[in-house]
Amino acid sequence: MLRKPELLIPASSLEVLKIAVMFGADAVYIGGSMFGARAYANNPQQDEMLEAIDYAHIHGKQIYLTVNTLLKNKELYGQLYDFLAPYYQQGIDAVIVQDLGVLSFLKKEFPNFPIHASTQMAVTGARGAALLKEAGVSRIVTARELSLKEIHEIYKETGMEIESFVHGALCYCYSGMCLFSSMLGGRSGNRGRCAQPCRLPYTAYKGREQISQEEQAYLLSPKDMCTVDILPEILQAGVYSLKIEGRMKRPEYAAGVTSIYRKYLDLYEKNPKNYGVTSEDRQILLDLYQRDGFNQGYYHSHNGKEMMAVVNQKEQNKKQKIAGKRNELLFEQLKKEYLDTKKQEKINGNFILFANSPAILDLDFQDIHVQVMGDTVEEAKKQPLSADRVEKQMRKTGQTPFVFDTLEIMTDEAGFLPMQSINELRRKGLEELEKEILKKYRRALPERTENSREKSCEAFGKNPVFYVSVETKEQLEAVLEEKDIQGVYCHISMFDKKQRWKEAFETMYQVHKQGKEFYLALPYMLRDGQLADEEQEFLKIAEQCEGFLVRNLEELGYLSKLGLLQKAVTDYSVYAFNDNAKNTLDKLGVMRTTVPLELNGKEIHARDNENSEMVIYGHYPMMISAQCIKKTCGKCDKNSSLVKLKDRYGKYFPTRTFCDFCYNVIYNSVPTGLLEEAPQLFGEGFASLRLNFTVETKEEMKNLLDMFLGAYAQENKNVKKKNPKEMPEFTKGHFKRGVE
Repeated sequence: MLRKPELLIPASSLEVLKIAVMFGADAVYIGGSMFGARAYANNPQQDEMLEAIDYAHIHGKQIYLTVNTLLKNKELYGQLYDFLAPYYQQGIDAVIVQDLGVLSFLKKEFPNFPIHASTQMAVTGARGAALLKEAGVSRIVTARELSLKEIHEIYKETGMEIESFVHGALCYCYSGMCLFSSMLGGRSGNRGRCAQPCRLPYTAYKGREQISQEEQAYLLSPKDMCTVDILPEILQAGVYSLKIEGRMKRPEYAAGVTSIYRKYLDLYEKNPKNYGVTSEDRQILLDLYQRDGFNQGYYHSHNGKEMMAVVNQKEQNKKQKIAGKRNELLFEQLKKEYLDTKKQEKINGNFILFANSPAILDLDFQDIHVQVMGDTVEEAKKQPLSADRVEKQMRKTGQTPFVFDTLEIMTDEAGFLPMQSINELRRKGLEELEKEILKKYRRALPERTENSREKSCEAFGKNPVFYVSVETKEQLEAVLEEKDIQGVYCHISMFDKKQRWKEAFETMYQVHKQGKEFYLALPYMLRDGQLADEEQEFLKIAEQCEGFLVRNLEELGYLSKLGLLQKAVTDYSVYAFNDNAKNTLDKLGVMRTTVPLELNGKEIHARDNENSEMVIYGHYPMMISAQCIKKTCGKCDKNSSLVKLKDRYGKYFPTRTFCDFCYNVIYNSVPTGLLEEAPQLFGEGFASLRLNFTVETKEEMKNLLDMFLGAYAQENKNVKKKNPKEMPEFTKGHFKRGVE
């Protein structure tokens, strides 16, 4: 353990923040009225938030503001500055961000703001972390899927502060990579409004065979994480901030979980060799909240059935009309404790009270000293004030943040001062002390920089540039036969792992022979070390290929390390949600960016689309998960394949298990097809258009290519004249509705 770790607790309100501080939090993270990943929490308004900042600082705690969502142009340029300005001035300690555009905005407009990279950025390795460090990030909140070894590598190679989750709910999907809630109901997890479709029942099929058991229907619902038993290992891996999840939970949860983790952090610090957790304390954590038991997260397991709450006992009890048991005694005890307890800091005082002289109060707190002067002490005509009586009155600090540890009364006991004057002097002194404590946190507001936004809007000519992404060799065959395709993104998992680069080179030559550009599409998720031993082969293919399709920050950092950013095409998941984010990627030197999938037509129109690629067709990836459907069902054969998930409405979601890089992708049941939108998209200034093929057969692809290339070949072609029976089923994705 390098230094005293930080216990970081979620707060949904000022009340919960006070409880967290009372029960031993070193820091709290909290969302304001806008831009937080828990939009449905009881987030404080501005006045409460300012009070929360001061409360935390008076008690020597840190407070971090969550701005960990993706922002639209109108929000970034029209609302963010005014939202943040008062909190910046008040002295909030850091901002947690997901959006690259927000990151660069903060560095420009609020240069003294410490920035923490949210787990929503899905930082999975040292390369991505190093990229963020260079951009000005001071702390990484690691992806929840990382092992202790991977976390240690990030810490060792970057030297950055590491924050990792140690307790609470786990998402099925890599954070920030989930579009499930968004695509099904318009409630985006990237905008803080996740509807949690992963907590619903599903049935898994491979071909026509059902591979999941009827009583184990909750295939996408992980158990909650509890790591109190392995805290020493987590700390030794280089984790500085131990983060509890639960901004939507009750105050009793914050109280109980904070107190248990505080207890064991302190025990470890005092006696690391004899660390051990009692069964009673484990039970308290279980009683506070859990989903069918706990797991220890991904720190020692990449995935596995034992990590999943496949039964969901709570739902089973509901169906059987069995009342769930809750430890009411525990909740009442915690509630009573935080209602009856005040958090007050110990101060030292010196009260000077001599007749015919002004009353003087000296106060000391840590290294801070204040002195205030009151009314002149009169000579007592009857009974003079005794030291005991004065002290008794002065110690009535009430609801203030302070309580006297020592209080010396210096008096000749010959004078008199009204109690009102004594009370006023105490009030004045405590207020001055509070001002002095908070003064060091206040910041002056920098002069605002004017943001100039110029949209490039050159219309397509008669023949826009088309690219196609494929995930199978059969799909590639269909593309090579189509003359109007400029280039092909070939998924790296198309190639056999043992002869990956041989096959990739052969495919590249095949694509080039047909006069098309070849791009290697990198994995949907890359973990540190997965391509580390293949850098030479990577550099060799880079010499001849046109570029790489990049899906995450680790891949972007990997290409940066190899000096290949000019060959990077960033996919939708490296979010260029606003112009600032896009400009950040452009300045890095990437070849093209991809328009995010959650923007609607109006928002795309308002966006700077120069050097951007627009996806006009595809089964959108809705979840990228370290978990494996086949493994959860006990059917793991370590071979990449296609399975299907059926929901309660009978919809089937294709799911591909990528065993070479060990992750699953769940695709939307219906492909997004922007066919009739061709005339509208012609004037938006895209560098290129893309069709994403995932589960389609060769014949299906031929039909789709003919349909889309024909629709986009001429601006005024009326697609609606096609026979509806010949038209596949499409969704418009978010092009019409967008997300809130």
